[in-house]
Amino acid sequence: MRYVLLVSYDGTDFAGFQKQPRDRTVQGELEGAAEQIFGASVKITGSGRTDAGVHALAQVCCFDAQTPVPAAKIAACFNRILPPDLRVVQSAAAPETFDCTRSAKRKTYCYSAYYAPADLPLFDRFAVRLPQKPDLKAMRAAAELLEGEHDFKAFCASGSSAKTSVRTVYSVKIDEQTIPHGAMWKISVCGSGFLYNMVRIIAGELIAIGCGKREGITAALETGARERLAKTMPAKGLCLMNVDYGAELFPAGEE
Repeated sequence: MRYVLLVSYDGTDFAGFQKQPRDRTVQGELEGAAEQIFGASVKITGSGRTDAGVHALAQVCCFDAQTPVPAAKIAACFNRILPPDLRVVQSAAAPETFDCTRSAKRKTYCYSAYYAPADLPLFDRFAVRLPQKPDLKAMRAAAELLEGEHDFKAFCASGSSAKTSVRTVYSVKIDEQTIPHGAMWKISVCGSGFLYNMVRIIAGELIAIGCGKREGITAALETGARERLAKTMPAKGLCLMNVDYGAELFPAGEE
């Protein structure tokens, strides 16, 4: 039978989602817990691969297993074994044809950055401190250029194995909020899918424009030239917020 998990983690001490021979990964921890629960080796697939240091509020995973445990109770079984920086928020049965990678319709990531006179320990694990306050109006104007279907070749780091760099970005929203001793900016990007480091490059360019850089998005989209854009932002500010499949995976009230 196929099951689906809604997984949340602090990515600080993980070498990303995908299992690796020597490094600690989210997939490795989940599969280790699953083997203890089900008494057999279990392959757990994620909706995507988050990089080292990237966080997730709602990563979706799926696996096949035979168990008498009710689907909604599997989450609790995992959480009795998993470390505190990784939790299964919900679990449910899924159709046998469900593929948590290929069935995804939209994904939403959020990048967090803040300005303060000094590093703030309560924020610094999940956000990047900026050297100056960016202009929100300038950032929002530049963000509109990214919406729609484009060739995002310039927004991809080297090492990508993607067959095409054409992606659709449905929305780029930027919110500013006051925090103790400063302010925080949250850049939320919703798209059909993303290239390697794409959201971190988008965040870097928008923040740079907010800090006075000349807009390079138009030229980057036209030419595919990575050098037109600002630096890739650090991983710790990025969080996977949602994966949309066009249907509810988890019945309401089953947590």
